[in-house]
Amino acid sequence: MVTIAKGPPRLIVGVDSHKNTHQAAVLDANGALLGNECFAVSSSGYLELEAWLSNLGEIDRVGMECTGSYAAGLTRFLRERGVEVLEVNSTHRAVRARRGKDDPIDAEMAARKVLSGEAHATAKDTTGDIEAIRLLKVARESAIKSRTAALLQIRDVLITAPAQLREHIECAGGARHRVNRAASLRPDADHLGQPLQAAKLSLRQLARRVKFFDAEIAEVDTHLRLLVANCAPALLACVGIGTQHAAQLLITAGQNIGRIPNEAAFARLCGVAPIPVSSGHTHRMRLHRGGDRRANMTLHLIVVARLRMDKRTQAYMERRRAEGLSKKDIIRCLKRFVAREVYNALKLDLL
Repeated sequence: MVTIAKGPPRLIVGVDSHKNTHQAAVLDANGALLGNECFAVSSSGYLELEAWLSNLGEIDRVGMECTGSYAAGLTRFLRERGVEVLEVNSTHRAVRARRGKDDPIDAEMAARKVLSGEAHATAKDTTGDIEAIRLLKVARESAIKSRTAALLQIRDVLITAPAQLREHIECAGGARHRVNRAASLRPDADHLGQPLQAAKLSLRQLARRVKFFDAEIAEVDTHLRLLVANCAPALLACVGIGTQHAAQLLITAGQNIGRIPNEAAFARLCGVAPIPVSSGHTHRMRLHRGGDRRANMTLHLIVVARLRMDKRTQAYMERRRAEGLSKKDIIRCLKRFVAREVYNALKLDLL
């Protein structure tokens, strides 16, 4: 009789991730639960998890929730060791109703989704230039939000400011000129008890805050232009796509765009895949409301820009209108076309 040597068991791991702890559950190839433990979110915690798994067998695949947020560090740690990491959605409602919900159950359900093949999406790679672009976009969007808040506060202060001060600022012209004039005000610090002097000080501080955020946004934009131009020259060559549009589409696709199998999947990811909404004598399509809403907005802005400057898009709009389609439906079609073009450009840039 010939005996076949058996190697260590192949492990299917599920991880329920949180800010301070990760709960890990381990199944064998037959679905038997081998263990369920909690580990700290730290370098030492990752090493403890690796040692624990090594004692149980050889890691086959790992399914994790929140690979782009709470589990980003663990995802990078496992990828560096050649482990396949898959993205897992939250537990089904039916499972929560039947078994309840806690961290060990969620970790086990994540592992079972990987074992069954339900979870098959490769996690994003967050070790390259695109992750750097995402982090810069976070800083830029925060600065824009703060700048907008300061501009609105200037408007509100001017509404109730003394008439002579309000007229002095508003006659400067556009928003930028009003900010420059407000920043040059000289309040009398010895008479801040007077509403006029207090309004001058308030407007000057708010205007200086706007100018500070202007400089911060300009600095981030300089770095973003260099990074995006280096990552996606083919994408930037497409009509109507600028640095900010390209940055968002790169973030949506991820460094490892090979995880998106085709342009239809990318359209679905961006929320521009058509789905039927027909009933009776009505036959029409709409775009599904899932996916990355920021990417969806970016595609919409690209279409709007092309309708203003691209003759090919303008001709398409006229032809489809003659066929009886509404402008809204035509824009939906154009967003789908742009998604196809973007996906092909991203493949040239990232593969």
